[in-house]
Amino acid sequence: MLKNPKFRGYTLAFIATLAMSNVFIFSKAALNEVDLYQFGFYWFGFAIIWNVLYAIPAKRYVEVKKLSRSSIRALIMIGVLELAGTSLFFIAIDIVDNPAIVSFLVNMTPLFVTVLGILFLKERFNIFEGLGFFLTLAGAFIISYKKGGSIQEVFISGTGYIILSCILLAFGFIISKKFIKNIDPGILAINRVLFLFITSTVLLISFHSSLAISWKGFYNMLIGSFVGPFLTAYSQYSALQYIEASRTSIIQSTKSLFVLFGAYIYFNAFPESHQLIGGLITIVGVVLVTLGRRMMRKERKASD
Repeated sequence: MLKNPKFRGYTLAFIATLAMSNVFIFSKAALNEVDLYQFGFYWFGFAIIWNVLYAIPAKRYVEVKKLSRSSIRALIMIGVLELAGTSLFFIAIDIVDNPAIVSFLVNMTPLFVTVLGILFLKERFNIFEGLGFFLTLAGAFIISYKKGGSIQEVFISGTGYIILSCILLAFGFIISKKFIKNIDPGILAINRVLFLFITSTVLLISFHSSLAISWKGFYNMLIGSFVGPFLTAYSQYSALQYIEASRTSIIQSTKSLFVLFGAYIYFNAFPESHQLIGGLITIVGVVLVTLGRRMMRKERKASD
């Protein structure tokens, strides 16, 4: 069955979804033990080791020699966008108490991917996408809302970081999709962690942060770096080679349900009722947006 390209794509997308859901859990557990600079140094340092252990036996380094100048420029752009987007993501994980809430808000990424396609590729949108946009934004608002006496207190801390992260990662996703046929997924994965590791190392040294960490923090970063920067990145990029981005978006929108379960088991934390409702609304919104996008593509093919 794995010889079937679509089945392989769906399998890889599901693996990426499960792996990504564990990133929320292990990164939050690690950030409870270490600061952000220590986290970045160890998390992405381990990720480089995982990627190198995979790349050498598979001879992925040979693919580097085949890169064109346009592909190298794309890698730099993707690296910078991933650096900024991922950094903001982990800052939000550090700030927000329950990682399940962050995972629900991250569902806005497919929405921004579609919006960017409309703005820069002059694509149209239909009623399903319009309804999906509304539901995703409404769900995000419901999740973020909290009672307060001022504008600053209306939204939970970390919301702004998540929104900016989603926008930057959406840009990186679009560029990745454009060049995925010319760049090996393994190269895309290690390119991302190199940018993040180098930046984390510079910040660690600049702010005189200690390399000494607890064994619990070490363990969580060791496991998390495998399922996150390596397994998630490689599976996600590989899935794009076999199935449309819209299909992977639908599958990956369900990651919040796995994070919800994991956060309850690992931290005994559960979102408030309005946050849970808002999270489910964002999932429905993402599904509508991606299904609407697929319908538009089929209509264009039928008219050609």
